[in-house]
Amino acid sequence: MLVVKGRMGDSFHLSTADLSALAFFLVVWVLHTLASDGRLVSRVSLTTAMNAQRETWMRTMAEREIRIVDTAIMSGLQQGTAFFASSSLIALGGCFALLGASDQVLSVLSDLPFGTTSSRAAFQMKVLCLVLILAFSFFKFGWAYRLFNYCSILIGCVPIPHGEAARNPVTQTAVWRAARMNMLAGKHFNSGLRGVFFSIAYLGWFVDPIVFVLSTLLLLAVLVRRQFFSAARHAVIGQPPGAGNG
Repeated sequence: MLVVKGRMGDSFHLSTADLSALAFFLVVWVLHTLASDGRLVSRVSLTTAMNAQRETWMRTMAEREIRIVDTAIMSGLQQGTAFFASSSLIALGGCFALLGASDQVLSVLSDLPFGTTSSRAAFQMKVLCLVLILAFSFFKFGWAYRLFNYCSILIGCVPIPHGEAARNPVTQTAVWRAARMNMLAGKHFNSGLRGVFFSIAYLGWFVDPIVFVLSTLLLLAVLVRRQFFSAARHAVIGQPPGAGNG
């Protein structure tokens, strides 16, 4: 049992079950991140496959004289990132509203079939941990938005192709820089989105440590399926029927 002293003299208690569930949650988050980035398993993930497509996109872009479609795609990526950044801020505001209504929320949680009674200070600590997760997501989205903006500038730095000029060292270096920036932006965006997903599993801790573990496992199953066994992954790395037979 861990006892932590609050600022106002109150104390809150974290049981062994609470600490174990939180540690399990963090380990699952880290392991899933490593697996999605291709550093834990040999199977190609959807994220890794899309990174290869980002690089292919930049090489194809370098051979186009008119790049309206590329700027349109970049605009869409930035708008999507800005949407999730704004959503994270709204969720953060909701967390601070929870802090102001702690007694009412605790009353509701105590009426749940699997709910356990926790102190007001312990509940507020859990809310603050949720604030940290959402703040992490916001900063990831904010940085991804900045990197997508930088990528747009680097796309503008790629020379217009004229014959062999599309394959000279200067052009290839510009393409590599744009592709690398695009992949970094995608990596931070995925990290922010992953934080939002795991914040949903985190809500199970407000009910019970066992519910917390179960919600984490359920989320892990969904994310693993999407990364390694989904139709979206097959659409990226699969082959159309009959391809390669003639």
